[in-house]
Amino acid sequence: MHTQNTVDQTFVRNLNLSLALRHLHNQAPLSRARLANLTGLNKSTVSSLVEELLERGLIYETGLNQSGTGRPSTLLELNPQAGCVIGVELGVDFVLVVLTDFIGQILWRQLVSADPAEEQATTLKQTLQLVDKAIAISKTKNPRLLGLGVAIPGIVDLTEGVLVLAPNLHWRNVPMREIFSENSGLNVFIDNDANAAALGEHLFGVARQTRDFIFVFAGIGIGGGLFLNGELYRGNKGYAGEIGHFPILQEPSHTPCHWGNHGCWETHANQYSVIQRMQARLEIKRSSIIPRLMAEQNAPLSIHLIKQAADAGDVEALDTFAETGAAMGMGIAGLVNIFNPEKIILGGPMSIAGDYLLPAIKESIEKYSPPEINQQMEILLSAFGSDASVIGSIAIVVDDILSNPTRVERR
Repeated sequence: MHTQNTVDQTFVRNLNLSLALRHLHNQAPLSRARLANLTGLNKSTVSSLVEELLERGLIYETGLNQSGTGRPSTLLELNPQAGCVIGVELGVDFVLVVLTDFIGQILWRQLVSADPAEEQATTLKQTLQLVDKAIAISKTKNPRLLGLGVAIPGIVDLTEGVLVLAPNLHWRNVPMREIFSENSGLNVFIDNDANAAALGEHLFGVARQTRDFIFVFAGIGIGGGLFLNGELYRGNKGYAGEIGHFPILQEPSHTPCHWGNHGCWETHANQYSVIQRMQARLEIKRSSIIPRLMAEQNAPLSIHLIKQAADAGDVEALDTFAETGAAMGMGIAGLVNIFNPEKIILGGPMSIAGDYLLPAIKESIEKYSPPEINQQMEILLSAFGSDASVIGSIAIVVDDILSNPTRVERR
């Protein structure tokens, strides 16, 4: 019985440590008295929790609150120097690795191109070399590494840390956690890129304090992070969010998705669709500055180049983004009708053209979604743009620490 009581007490204390740390993450700076108010715990318990979080280096005292009539109170915040976190985003045609502090501020980053036609082993070797570089750099910044997060465009078995399927990479059943753990010796967390981005937006971005939102990750594919009732919704086996593959048009002549299906939303609203629309316009000799930009830069047609043209007022580029935005809005309207979120957040590579896409997206939502639903909702660009998923990979690690502060050793 004594052992059971000890286990129960330890469990409750860990819950309270997490509760206090999350309040400090969400609302800092806070005094001990204010923290007691917010948590509903007595002052002596909060004082003990704060001392432990200080000993673990997860929070620090930032100064005195001079407002009010009583004694000045010491304010507390999350400690950016609690340790470093490594984040990895495995894109279809790139690998991005970042090193951040505990509150998600980037200390170092490196982006390299990757060829989706390359062998899986080649891309993984390239990624692990970047992780090794991040580990070496972390030793010059902060010797304590808190963990490594990996965001992948595919279906992930969270329990096993296995990439079940990444259709755009043509990868199946890859033991990602095992691979990265053996290489780095760190605690490794694996998640789908859109889920990671949603968590990153909730912890660090425009969805802080938001309980119901959907993150639409748009790039070569389209994925969704469904953040509902205050947490990520993962579905029956953790595979929820493959929103890019619901059908909106059944036209055999259109490009199939990487699962071989026709009419999937992502084939009408991803970055390839932007390029295809622009190519179709150029083929019928529409007047555009894009051929000149391609020649001057010796570059193929890309979303970046089309955005350059749009920035210069090129009508064909602007119309291309408007058509794509309308297609994106059709799918988003369906999400709005089903989930009734507070916010829709657009991020990923396509968000670089967000200012050109959003007006048409909003028009489509208004057209296909009842005003009683859509007028209560905001649609926003991610705070992190094309870095949304890699910041999300950092958030996976940070969120685990917020839930399990004792995972970080006392200093």
